Amino acid sequence: MESNRTGRRTVRRTAGAVAAAMQVNRHLSIPIVTTALALALAACGVSGTPQSVGAKSTTQGGGSGSSAEHTDDISVGVKPDAKAVKLLPAAVKSRGTLSVAMDLAYPPTTFMASDNKTPIGFNPDMSRLIAAKLGLKLQINNVKFDTIITGLQADRYDFTASTMGATKDRLKVLDMIDYVNSGTGVSVPYGNPQHLTTHTLCGHRVAVASGTTAELQWLPQLSKQDCTSKGKPAIKAVTLPGVNDALTQLVSKRIDAVMYDFIALEWAAAQQPKTFDVLKPLVATKPATIALKKDSPLTPAVKAAIQSIIDDPKYAEALGRWGFQDLGIKTAAMAVPQD
Repeated sequence: MESNRTGRRTVRRTAGAVAAAMQVNRHLSIPIVTTALALALAACGVSGTPQSVGAKSTTQGGGSGSSAEHTDDISVGVKPDAKAVKLLPAAVKSRGTLSVAMDLAYPPTTFMASDNKTPIGFNPDMSRLIAAKLGLKLQINNVKFDTIITGLQADRYDFTASTMGATKDRLKVLDMIDYVNSGTGVSVPYGNPQHLTTHTLCGHRVAVASGTTAELQWLPQLSKQDCTSKGKPAIKAVTLPGVNDALTQLVSKRIDAVMYDFIALEWAAAQQPKTFDVLKPLVATKPATIALKKDSPLTPAVKAAIQSIIDDPKYAEALGRWGFQDLGIKTAAMAVPQD
């Protein structure tokens, strides 16, 4: 989850379906990529909507862990939280619907099921739970990540659940509420043939997804800290549209490493064995947030709903369904800048 999916020019991301985890709106076409890997990195549906193309198992309410495709509605049976409902603006309560924006191209946090119509992942689960706690129906809007903030500002959506990190610039235009931990990591080809480490990337070609915190914050910071300040060549940033493109180029040896949301990278490594290794230590670990328009009248209600979820066994269930067991938080606090 970038961490990552956690800080962008205006936003953040994670890689492709059965093997990657979190962003891309185009077909993969590198011929040397095997069919299995191409599927793992996600394909686009006929409408151009990214989709998961074959998780290891598909479950309707059963199963656990990030290899299962949980298409059941986790919010079934969840009762509204009276304290949170009381904080709802009258107009929203009257409307009866809560609108969320997310880019459905980032397994395992936010993606499309293999039926190409059901949004699944940790973020859709959390969004459904937020709506349930507020006694509202949920409308999920599949929106390119880089347009989410402007959509919130224009009141096209009520909130976003896109594993977005809090930055000073974002906090100028958004209300941001912590709801899970996330971080940024580095993937290299399986076996790490160049024997790279997180802190020995100087002079190497490292791909980042456009608009992510990896591009805007962590790679420049790491390059300065480990390389240029010590007279070594800077890390060569290769900015690509999404993590699927980056992982594809990693397999084809056009780049040396990928810096991205570590959950997405670990998902990719788990779904496509002997293809990627994720380096340790991580580049950074920070809280991810639910975001609303700055000073939104909905913010108090959504914050109360998130805290109610955290205090509910459903939170642990949501984390466990996608392999995030160790990333839970205890307090739905208003975010502070992470840059």
